[in-house]
Amino acid sequence: MNNKNDVKKQFGRSANDYVESQIHRKGTDLKMLLEMASITGNEEVLDVATGGGHTANAFAPVVRQVTAMDLTPEMLTASEKFIQTNGHSNVLFVEGDAEKMPFSNEAFDIVTCRIAPHHFPNIEKFIREVYRVLKCGGQFLLNDNVAPENDEFDHFYNKIEKLRDYSHYRAWKKTEWIGKIELAGFEIHEISRFEKRFEFMGWCDRMQLSEKEKEKVTNTILNAPEKVKHKFRIVTEENKVMSFCGEAMLLKAIKR
Repeated sequence: MNNKNDVKKQFGRSANDYVESQIHRKGTDLKMLLEMASITGNEEVLDVATGGGHTANAFAPVVRQVTAMDLTPEMLTASEKFIQTNGHSNVLFVEGDAEKMPFSNEAFDIVTCRIAPHHFPNIEKFIREVYRVLKCGGQFLLNDNVAPENDEFDHFYNKIEKLRDYSHYRAWKKTEWIGKIELAGFEIHEISRFEKRFEFMGWCDRMQLSEKEKEKVTNTILNAPEKVKHKFRIVTEENKVMSFCGEAMLLKAIKR
């Protein structure tokens, strides 16, 4: 099964969990993403891989129109219910692939994508598509989990993410994102890095892991080298993983 079918299967069954997820719904990064944007109120915004609709919901009150796109129909249904419950009527919902978007060239003033590209098999295609659908001078606002620059830490983080979620493709390093975005023709205007604390049980339960699957992830973390445990601030109690810390990057790039 290819990664896109994995994504549709995984998120189709956990759509409502993502709408209710506190880390997605109330993360301080959402406020940071809004503050990073330059907004007049007349913008056409595209939110790629909208998931639970939290980013689209945040932008809806301050722009002219938001198009919320997702690969998974169940996610669109859940996000539409969430956004309409909040009283926003200027959001369109479109099923679509981040690597082959169903939109014309230069259709949007802003493209957002939050906590999603680590599921995309080909981020170069995704970045090229963002560039294509943005107007000249348009803003690309990216927010995603990233891997540390150290290869051992990178490998560990991507390994536990893949064990927890088979639709995870890769969390990229900050330098990898910067290089790929600039090579596509964007100018990077702003970058911010922040720490994310994951409560282990909630992190697992959002993906509806079985006890056997939780045990495999737990053992991988417990058996990690001490320097890895130190890097990821892993907290354990009586051979149980309580929490760990990852990192994410917020980035604003302009199409030139």
